[in-house]
Amino acid sequence: MTNNDIFRRIRYTFDLKDNTIVNIFALAEVEVTQEQVTAWLKKDDDDAFVTMKNRELASFLNGFISFKRGKREGPQPAPEAQLNNNMVFQKLRIALNLKADDILEIFELVGLPLSSHELSAFFRKPSHKNYRECKDQMLRNFLLGVQRQLRPNAES
Repeated sequence: MTNNDIFRRIRYTFDLKDNTIVNIFALAEVEVTQEQVTAWLKKDDDDAFVTMKNRELASFLNGFISFKRGKREGPQPAPEAQLNNNMVFQKLRIALNLKADDILEIFELVGLPLSSHELSAFFRKPSHKNYRECKDQMLRNFLLGVQRQLRPNAES
C-alpha cells in the first residue's frame, strides 16, 4: 500500500473533511494547505496527483493521535523519515486506543481471525526474534475492519 492509499482510506473511514485534515496536521505542528491535501487524495493516474512522502504521512498520523486522544504536553513527536506498515499499524492502534481484543475483533469483522500471539508480533521491535512484518494485505484488512466497525452501512 502506498502512503496515499493509507491516507485515502483513513480519510474515508473517519469521514474527514479537507479542513479537518489541515487541522490534524496542525496538531502535529506541520503546516499544509487544502491544495496539498487535495493533491494527495487524487487518483494515481490524475495529472494533479502528488505522492505523499513518509514524513508527511507520519506527521498526519502523529496529528491523528492528538486529534483522537488529545494533544500531549511538551514537544510533539518528530515524524519518522522511514515508515513501514508496522509503524502505521502501531500509530493507528494508539490513535484509536485499541487493546489487543479490540484489534482481534476488527480482524474477525473481515473474516481474518488472528491469535493474540500473531497480533503481538506486529508490535514488537524489529530486532525481536518474534517480530513479524505487517504486510500490505494485513494493514488493508485492518483498515477495512475499522471502516466496517465505524460505518457498517458503507460499501467496502
